[in-house]
Amino acid sequence: MTTTLRPKELRLFEGADWDFSTLQRIHDACEEIALGELGLDVYPNQIEVITSEQMLDAYSSTGMPLFYRHWSFGKHFAHHETFYRRGMRDLAYEIVINSSPCISYLMEENTATMQTLVIAHAAFGHNHFFKNNYLFKLWTDAEGILDYLDFAKGYISRCEERYGEVAVERTLDAAHALMSHGVHRYAGKNTLDLRQEEKRLQERRAHEEQMFNDLWRTVPVGKTKKAGDLGLEKRRAALGLPQDNILYFLEKSAPRLQPWQREILRIVRHVAQYFHPQRQTKVMNEGTATYVHYQIMNRLHASGQISDGNFLEFLKSHANVVFQPNYDDRRFSGFNPYALGFAMMQDIERIVTKPTEEDRAWFPDIAGRGDAMGVLRDIWANYRDESFISQFLSPNLIRQLRLFHLYDDPDQTEGVLVSAIHNERGYLRIRRQLSREYDIGWTDPAIDIVDVDLAGDRRLLLQHIVVNDCYLQEADMKLVLQHLADLWGYDVLLQEIDGSNVVAREHTASPRKIVQ
Repeated sequence: MTTTLRPKELRLFEGADWDFSTLQRIHDACEEIALGELGLDVYPNQIEVITSEQMLDAYSSTGMPLFYRHWSFGKHFAHHETFYRRGMRDLAYEIVINSSPCISYLMEENTATMQTLVIAHAAFGHNHFFKNNYLFKLWTDAEGILDYLDFAKGYISRCEERYGEVAVERTLDAAHALMSHGVHRYAGKNTLDLRQEEKRLQERRAHEEQMFNDLWRTVPVGKTKKAGDLGLEKRRAALGLPQDNILYFLEKSAPRLQPWQREILRIVRHVAQYFHPQRQTKVMNEGTATYVHYQIMNRLHASGQISDGNFLEFLKSHANVVFQPNYDDRRFSGFNPYALGFAMMQDIERIVTKPTEEDRAWFPDIAGRGDAMGVLRDIWANYRDESFISQFLSPNLIRQLRLFHLYDDPDQTEGVLVSAIHNERGYLRIRRQLSREYDIGWTDPAIDIVDVDLAGDRRLLLQHIVVNDCYLQEADMKLVLQHLADLWGYDVLLQEIDGSNVVAREHTASPRKIVQ
């Protein structure tokens, strides 16, 4: 790639200073490359410049521009602010929102070079991924999320005025504790329409305030029947069991919740669902955005729109972003998603444009195809982290990253076993094991509501299927189980089922008696 020298007056900016007209020129130049040369497809962009204080505030409320109030957000704000003020932690250069228009927040402290990097990274890299990846298409509603958050903020504020801040906070505490178990993990027939959800609110409230849940109304008050007399399959079918979306089950079936509490559970559940794709695409999302900003910044420099000095500033920041500490480095805390994602994107580009015989054997469908951006856009649209790594992590990159697999057997008192090295079988095993680290079906505990003792004490029964001998952490589990019992209104029993299909451990919780 050759560099075209331009007169200073034709460059996008000089030095570190910028103003809003500069940001407009930067955005337009990035857009020309992103859409014209890279073939990206993005939502309309909305660029907002915020202070470090506002960035800290965005950190505390999961980065959303509109959100309801909760004490935990203030705690997170104080935590991040303390570390930032002491110089112990840097802030992100940007935060980007999966919405239409796509909102990118830029720190006002950024230099002109960093603003260019952020616009390329967020406003075009992340933006394209949000709009085109199948998980975001399936699970999120970019058109309606901002309106829904505005509705949620107003609704919870009105609940605080009508029912009291303590009661609302207690419901939110319990809902947040169960948030990771408040998503539908499998696609249904209908995609999420948040605007329609808001419109249906009044109809739901009117109906729920006038009608009783027939299932609970017909349950005998006394213990005159045995639970088995109702029929296990019939009882489970009536309640939609087994059910892994715990918040959804409580919203629909908890006998003692008020209509406004059910609506709060629904709000928290929709927010959890909104973030569900992001949990499954961290490597791909950041890898895509990093690859896109790298391509755009190189093209801007090659065409003379940014100076050598500004380009060196970019390269230093980019190198810090994709830095991966070694396993024996005190800074190591796992794989850097920016580093792994960017390395895989570049490796795919190499396989498509300059393949080796090994590449042709491992990736016959894409090796030597020639259209790197076409292949990458297809991958960005149709994969998530687990499937992306399991299919596109190459032997070449495994060697480059010096990956190997260790097996630590708890029954062995001496050493660990190196179970995968750099041979064909080892490459497959390393790729399979690494991809599993990004499979939420493997990393998240599998907990289902399986039954309710309708005719007895109405105890809720849950089961946790133990995978790889990983039991629930007891202290956290007890706190979450207590929140579940408070929402359910009756006792709850959690059974942990081991690999032999035997109940290995049981945990119980009873609802607390709340004194206003």
